[in-house]
Amino acid sequence: MSILKLENVSQSFGTGTHATHVLKGINLDVQEGEFLVLLGFSGTGKTTLINLLAGLDRPTKGSVTFKGKPITEPSPERGVIFQSYSLMPWLTVNGNVGLAVDTVFPGLSRAEKAAKVAHYVDMVGLKHAATRRPAELSGGMRQRVNVARALAMNPEMLLLDEPLSALDALTRANLADEIERIWEADKKTCVLITNDVDEAIILADRIIALNPDGTLGEEFNVAIPRPRKRMAMNTNETFKRLRADVTKYLMDVGIEVKVEGTRALPDVTPIHNVPAAVKDAQQGLIVERFLDFSQLHKVYPTPKGPLTVVEDFDLKIDRGEFISLIGHSGCGKSTVLTMAAGLNEISKGAIKLDGHHVEGADPERAVVFQSPNLFPWLSARENCAIGVDKVYPRASRAERQDVVEYYLERVGLADAMDKPASDMSNGMQQRVGIARAFALSPKLLLLDEPFGMLDSLTRWELQEVLMEVWSRTKVTAICVTHDVDEAILLADRVVMMTNGPQATIGKITKVDLSRPRTRKALLSHPDYYAYRQDVLDFLEKYEHGAKPKPTPVARKAIAAE
Repeated sequence: MSILKLENVSQSFGTGTHATHVLKGINLDVQEGEFLVLLGFSGTGKTTLINLLAGLDRPTKGSVTFKGKPITEPSPERGVIFQSYSLMPWLTVNGNVGLAVDTVFPGLSRAEKAAKVAHYVDMVGLKHAATRRPAELSGGMRQRVNVARALAMNPEMLLLDEPLSALDALTRANLADEIERIWEADKKTCVLITNDVDEAIILADRIIALNPDGTLGEEFNVAIPRPRKRMAMNTNETFKRLRADVTKYLMDVGIEVKVEGTRALPDVTPIHNVPAAVKDAQQGLIVERFLDFSQLHKVYPTPKGPLTVVEDFDLKIDRGEFISLIGHSGCGKSTVLTMAAGLNEISKGAIKLDGHHVEGADPERAVVFQSPNLFPWLSARENCAIGVDKVYPRASRAERQDVVEYYLERVGLADAMDKPASDMSNGMQQRVGIARAFALSPKLLLLDEPFGMLDSLTRWELQEVLMEVWSRTKVTAICVTHDVDEAILLADRVVMMTNGPQATIGKITKVDLSRPRTRKALLSHPDYYAYRQDVLDFLEKYEHGAKPKPTPVARKAIAAE
């Protein structure tokens, strides 16, 4: 039976020539008890749509009805869980959930209200933290409070607006499982908006894509029996086919990689003596063990004594290799990267690049962080030029400008070189960060979760951009990531770290897949899911804080690689 219906719904903001058309001609019928996922990316009108369903906005055109009646305002029958937590910081977990109970059930006795609050706090696994305040909770725990608060209103329908997107991968997966368990228990109708394909397939009865132009796209029925265990899905042929189909559709309608090629890279030499011209970029450099991590340790002083974050990190990387470094949050991935960049002091051991010890920051080691850290008042061109002007002191102004423009073109910013960083989206800013790093013609490129703040589609697009630019330079690179697919897509070898503290290398997997690689091609490659399983098996072993140490034999094998 239909419970929610949208008929010819359009939504615009502004008037006349200044009108912005966000949603166009949306027709949607949600069945009672259904788990529907609307899969969309930045700019597709996801939040606008959820606001219409919640009654926070009225459509410019068309009708939105719940159980046959027009939705004109918010109502407790439709519980909403947003991306942000919006908790009262001075109230405990019980207090925040109690606010919803007091509002919706004012006639209940104090004991009945307390019992209802306790029930929903326990349902989301926060009984042990019931008296804590938001400042004492992790991001995942705060979002669980948000879920409990929505459930405590006993809504007929749950509306979830990217509730997991701000969480780390492990917390996100655990909370998604929690939401599915609650849905299974109560069979409430759920509408989830997300940008994560795997999350959509794991949870949905039906997936509908949101197109970039604000229309509804293709519909995918998820005919996979429940429960859908994440590890089991990696060998499920229906899951793999659906994953490939959904990904292909989204990339076809959403990604228009705009890469120009009008400029040639000038043959000028930066201060660290690596010629910028690609054909000469690797002359005179060590080939084997180009980058050598030797018994690396990082120890921080604490009031309780020294804390060893990373120990015995031993890795040899040949020139031109692309390494992905993966592990759970807190395993020391970024610590290793910042030591390689010379931004973090080495406690014990050594790092050698091209035969020389790494000591302090140097433009021969370029870093791309999760946030590109641009000067907001400068243009893309000017942000790139800052480093280039310092690295190429013997080049003419025109040659330095050519270097800047060459890499901005390669990352698809040919038409936005003079746009201020403050006017750019997160994805565009990260393109500038990538261009700026390559423009330094570094010996080593270090990427610290460079796409972690971006939606999935933008992340996919920039991964393709990164691979395209990297294929021209073959610069030695290390990318820290928590994304298994990203790790395999980019790397020659995936290096997996054990949990911290005292984190070290637990396993190394060589990715023997031909280049150039594309996400579409990889999803249909016969060996891809075997590599994915290898990494997932390792991460699962450490998922709940376990710290199995590599055996001495395994440690020697890792060091030999």
